[in-house]
Amino acid sequence: MTVAEKAPAATGLTHDQIRQVLPHRWPMLLLDRIGSVEPGVKGTATKNVAGTELWFQGHFPSEAVLPGVVIVEAMAQLSGVVFALAGASEISYLAGVRSMRFRRPIVPGDQVTLTAERTAGGGGFAEFRVSARVDGQVAAEGNLTIADPAFQRSVRKV
Repeated sequence: MTVAEKAPAATGLTHDQIRQVLPHRWPMLLLDRIGSVEPGVKGTATKNVAGTELWFQGHFPSEAVLPGVVIVEAMAQLSGVVFALAGASEISYLAGVRSMRFRRPIVPGDQVTLTAERTAGGGGFAEFRVSARVDGQVAAEGNLTIADPAFQRSVRKV
């Protein structure tokens, strides 16, 4: 199936089902549940933030804050699921971060609601408008570009 073809929408993907779509494993698989995905278009997911996550050992021991790069990676993973379920490769690369803003800290005990909506793309790339919210408040938002390396390799061979 190509990215242009439409796969059926998916709802309520569990952590184990996410592992069937993404190659990430602990500690880098950051999505706990997928709320919904419209392949190639948009998706929502949940990340539960636990104080036992390894980054809190050093960021910051006296006042734990989820690192911004981890928040961006979680949003990129959701974008990757939206892209993969539309026919892109299982492994997609984060190719760009644009206009990312961090509005409030995310701390242990927070449940983060992630959204990704495709805004542009073609030729093995997709751009997504992404956000991370806690209790309805925007914690982070911006734009990510995801690349399908299999598409890029096939183009180089031509």
